[in-house]
Amino acid sequence: MLARMSGETQSVSGVRNARGFRSIIGNEFPLLIGLGTAVIFFATGSQLVEIIAHPVALIGVFLWLFAVILWSAICVVRHADCLAIKVGEPYGTLILTLSAISIEVVMISTAMLHGANNPTLGRDAIFAVIMIALNGFVGLCLLMGGLRYREQHYNLQGVNSYLNVIMTLAVLGLVLPNFTTTTKGPTFSTEQEIFLTVMSLLLYAIFLLIETIRHRPYFIESKETVVAANFAHQPLQVSSTGFHSVMLLLYLVSVILLAKKFAVPLDNSIEQYGMPQEFGGAMIAALVLAPEGMGAIEATLRNQLQRSINILLGSVLATIGLTIPAVLTISLITKRPVTLGVQGANLPLLLLTLAVCVVTFTSRKTNVLQGCVHLLLLAVFVLLIFVP
Repeated sequence: MLARMSGETQSVSGVRNARGFRSIIGNEFPLLIGLGTAVIFFATGSQLVEIIAHPVALIGVFLWLFAVILWSAICVVRHADCLAIKVGEPYGTLILTLSAISIEVVMISTAMLHGANNPTLGRDAIFAVIMIALNGFVGLCLLMGGLRYREQHYNLQGVNSYLNVIMTLAVLGLVLPNFTTTTKGPTFSTEQEIFLTVMSLLLYAIFLLIETIRHRPYFIESKETVVAANFAHQPLQVSSTGFHSVMLLLYLVSVILLAKKFAVPLDNSIEQYGMPQEFGGAMIAALVLAPEGMGAIEATLRNQLQRSINILLGSVLATIGLTIPAVLTISLITKRPVTLGVQGANLPLLLLTLAVCVVTFTSRKTNVLQGCVHLLLLAVFVLLIFVP
């Protein structure tokens, strides 16, 4: 009898393990697609990504890489969300933000080093991230959250901390170069580039200290918000911290490898079809921000506006605080000139966006009207890419 019961127990355990293994394979199937695609493109060298004579093949390669990178990046967000449940906020959001920024830095640096020098690519990508995050996804979150809940609450101290650093670094990095006189044009001298790089990294490090240690409550859901925690976490299958950490790193490696290849057909497509150079920066920003934007919208629909703000404002801050130093470092090492100053109609649009963000987040609650204003500014940004 005991032997039979033991055999039945082992049989049930074996079935559960098999189901669990099949479940893991099903959930992590995008990793096989991503790594398989990376192997194909690296094994063929530049044959696939440098197809210029065949427009249909060029577009096909572009869409193939775009879809696989986006799919893998969404999985990065999924595992970052699971880690957020395990380690709590704001650490989970910080993991997601730094993962996305590493992808952005790789894509921008690869595109900068490919082909002819494009001194405005880094600026265009950074500016596009600011516009898409602060106007596009913030607008969608405020609009959809307002439609569902009328008003949503957040922690005012945390938002003010984000905006304070974002406004400072945005003006120093993207506006000040237009008014310096040491060099001609919207550029910095070598000394100014070194100073901005060091100060950006230092200020971002201080912000992380505030966010994670000294004033962590600033970045946690406000007391006014009622969160259905069980409902919020129900769709996710949470495993061990080690499992999600390893899977996040594997997906991140897959995305970074594919991003290096994606930058080449993107640059070739812009040159082949005579598209505006700003379009390349917008594509990089959209690809990097799409998973984070979807995560922010999901959090908003669960009435977790503070998490949405942490994701979106954290992405903008990390972009300015980390990507600008990366672009300047590449410029200093390779001796390639970099244009940072935002010019033309984009300059007042940047300043208007920062001002609207301050007005939007001057109270502890948001509504539909604020979302509509931000979406209008996004529409202006898209218009100016093609009709400057």
